[in-house]
Amino acid sequence: MNEMKISALPLLALLLCGLPLRLRAAARDYYRITVVDADTGRGVPLVELRTTNDLRFYTDSNGIVALDEPDLVGRTVWFSVKSHGYEYPADGFGYRGVALPVKPGGRATIKLKRLNIAERLYRLTGAGIYRDSVLVGQPVPMRQPLLNGLVMGQDTVEVTPYRDRLYWFFGDTERPSYPLGQFATSGATSLPPGRGGLDPGQGVDLTYWVDASGFSRPMLPLPGLGGPVWVGGLFTLTDGAGRERLLTHYVHLDGHGQVGEQGLAAFNDDKAVFEPLRTFPVDAPLYPDGHPFRATAGGQVYLYFQPKTMEAMPLVRVRADMAHITDLRTYEGFTCLAPGSRFDGAATRLDRDANGRLIYAWKPDTPPLGNEQQQALIAAGKMKAAEGLLQLRDADTDAPVQTHGGSVFWNPFRKRWVMIAGQQFGGPSFLGELWFAESDTPVGPWVYARKIVTHDHYTFYNPTQHPFFDQDGGRLIYFEGTYTDTYSGNPDKTPRYNYNQIMYRLALDDPSLSLPVPVYRLKRTDGSTGYALRETVDAQHEWGQVQDAPFFAVPPSRPHDGLIPIPANRPPLFYALPPAPTASEKPSPAVVPLYEYHDARTGADWYSPDPNGATQTVTRSLQPLCRVWRNPSTILARDDEAKPDP
Repeated sequence: MNEMKISALPLLALLLCGLPLRLRAAARDYYRITVVDADTGRGVPLVELRTTNDLRFYTDSNGIVALDEPDLVGRTVWFSVKSHGYEYPADGFGYRGVALPVKPGGRATIKLKRLNIAERLYRLTGAGIYRDSVLVGQPVPMRQPLLNGLVMGQDTVEVTPYRDRLYWFFGDTERPSYPLGQFATSGATSLPPGRGGLDPGQGVDLTYWVDASGFSRPMLPLPGLGGPVWVGGLFTLTDGAGRERLLTHYVHLDGHGQVGEQGLAAFNDDKAVFEPLRTFPVDAPLYPDGHPFRATAGGQVYLYFQPKTMEAMPLVRVRADMAHITDLRTYEGFTCLAPGSRFDGAATRLDRDANGRLIYAWKPDTPPLGNEQQQALIAAGKMKAAEGLLQLRDADTDAPVQTHGGSVFWNPFRKRWVMIAGQQFGGPSFLGELWFAESDTPVGPWVYARKIVTHDHYTFYNPTQHPFFDQDGGRLIYFEGTYTDTYSGNPDKTPRYNYNQIMYRLALDDPSLSLPVPVYRLKRTDGSTGYALRETVDAQHEWGQVQDAPFFAVPPSRPHDGLIPIPANRPPLFYALPPAPTASEKPSPAVVPLYEYHDARTGADWYSPDPNGATQTVTRSLQPLCRVWRNPSTILARDDEAKPDP
């Protein structure tokens, strides 16, 4: 064993400095296939090339396949080309692929059309991230491009800046030496971009904490229960002594997969491990989880978290100090439940005002409703569908989008809260479709979304944005998630990529992301009715005058090709669809006509998607003014006091 380690060290050293001499010489013998994005020219990872006898090759993070199959060299070989969210054109028989002359030292480039709005960049974890690039002598950005920390596979990520580095923590981790890996959280650090770290468009150079064998070691070793230890809700706080602390929520499962312990853990910088700081009851309704952010509200700084029901919306918050973060009694849920109550099926107690309207507000010791709970209350007649807080839907089809995991952060380019969320019960993958949405406040209204990543019957779960990687003032954002066969029903695991983290980039000026936003109806102090988008409401401090959001439309700051300005004779308030659909337009239940009304008695004018608002004194325009997107909700749940904390 020692002899093997010694003989491997020179090879490893050569790999760290560059390509080994033996492989450099052999690089001339490989047939190099590079698959690139037709729009950007960048190599595309995770592209399958399949021969007619079902040999399969997958591009590495540079989009390269290094081919040296002796039975193929010197032949013209057909490769079927397939990749999640990308497409190669079909020939007359419907085959998507290309015939290439495979010869030593030869090269070919295949261009793929990107169907995803987001751009796949690279794999962060696992073996062989740049395997084929190393074989052909292509430069790579990572110090350990083949097997970093002996990690073969690695689950869900949590990451935050801490003490001049980025601290990364992962779930269950697979090793090369045995089918069972390490289940007590793994960890690594990287240098931030511009301070010794890579540009996030190139990669992330992780330095793992490892054991004596070189394998990624446990970061939260807990005795007793025998099950995995998972972390969530990673964040930093300054303690009473003025020290910056790194903290996380953790759960420790027992041997049956049930939560046996949960609590708050603090990072011990000297030992480089997390240590339990405070245990919480296993049935606690509120606790830190997900991917938190800081915001100020009412003069206080809060940490916002995702709820235990796995919705992507940040519906849990707590004051951002050590006294509050360790006291579950001070945590608040944004909910319509009666204060202090719990979901209880048909016996659930809801909080309504004197007029019967549901009261959504921050309430201590009261959990938010998850989607399944909301649907159960609707089915039981306890609330109407339009009274539910969770209203996210496809902007194109109006189909509901049930989020499962994700993150929300303030984006300075969009000047809104931006969500990247996974979807449960999606298609074509059950848990592999990713969506983009934005909102005026952290809790909503979250309504219209657009799919940005798709997978063909494969899972991509627990995605999160990395706001510390934002570029060009937030125009470019980065996010990653876990690519895995779990929950997919697909028995065909992708070699090397399965159960690992993959990074994507999204350009927020893409015209596809011109989503409709709420148009608020205000009752002015003089009694007149006005309309405004969030920017104006904020600037003029008019949230107290907002009555509702009767419809959604596209803001003037977004690309608006094919849309018309409203009003047309002065600077537009918003852009909307023309009154009549074009021949190529796909119909959507979300799109409704907008009419203009006038009250002859009072002289008031207003907009409404209701075609039946005319009375003896109120007249309606004969034809729609335009078409807008309906608001599916009769409630206006919002957290307008919340502002991003630097």
